[in-house]
Amino acid sequence: MLNVDSLTKGIVIDHIKAGSCMALYKYLELDKLDCSVAIIKNAKSNQMGKKDIIKIDGMLDLDMDVLGFLDCNITVNIIDNGEIIEKKNLVLPETVRNVVSCKNPRCITSIEQGIDQVFQLSDPEKQIYRCIYCEQKYKPKN
Repeated sequence: MLNVDSLTKGIVIDHIKAGSCMALYKYLELDKLDCSVAIIKNAKSNQMGKKDIIKIDGMLDLDMDVLGFLDCNITVNIIDNGEIIEKKNLVLPETVRNVVSCKNPRCITSIEQGIDQVFQLSDPEKQIYRCIYCEQKYKPKN
């Protein structure tokens, strides 16, 4: 059995869809941190069958809306003194800004520089977002 030490103080990003933790790792730029980061891929899970986990030794300011947009099934555990002091279940955010780009070549964001890429949740059940400028559809890959 694989043994990864428990954290004294840090963050555990849990219930990540199996095989997708590296995308989160890159998006959160965890390679630039000066602390230990453990990536556990394909861990056994009673709920999910398999899951990925990211453990970060130390505190970090995470944008929960962005994490919820990338995968709303993620759980974020805040650890202090070796105990979970807070557990955050994520939800799909109503609006995301500058997380993804509009793929419509005629969208104002493709033509003009410096305009924020803003997507509004249009169908929560199907997890579909639309560009607020041109209505281009975007569905996160989770």
